[in-house]
Amino acid sequence: MSGTPPNAKDEEVAGFAAAWTTSIPLPHERCYPQVTAALGPERCAEWLGDAREVDELAGLPSARAEGLGSAPLAAVTESAPEHRCWLLTSARAEHALRFYRRVGWHRVTHPAPGSRDPVVFLSPLHPGATDTGPMASNL
Repeated sequence: MSGTPPNAKDEEVAGFAAAWTTSIPLPHERCYPQVTAALGPERCAEWLGDAREVDELAGLPSARAEGLGSAPLAAVTESAPEHRCWLLTSARAEHALRFYRRVGWHRVTHPAPGSRDPVVFLSPLHPGATDTGPMASNL
């Protein structure tokens, strides 16, 4: 999904998102080992298995100011079965952390500040978002 804010040039892509269905067990590459360690294999299977993982969400700064980030995110998540979507981002990406909280995503891991471990979010209507107990927070 891409979009163009009113003030963007016609040939400029203002933002995009990419997502796919997660297989379990999670792969042993990228940040997946840290996700498995943080959530445990059972929660990974329950919350992330066969769920739609948002892998990329990007937008030009001018598009962010116009709220374009939420449109590509909705486009790749709205058709997910049972609203089961998740994503991970860097604990250092403060702008991304604020954005996901603002659009209703539920943070379910809390690495130490400045950590290189990823932060995992569940989508607003993900069934696990209501069963996250003390691990989750929208703070």
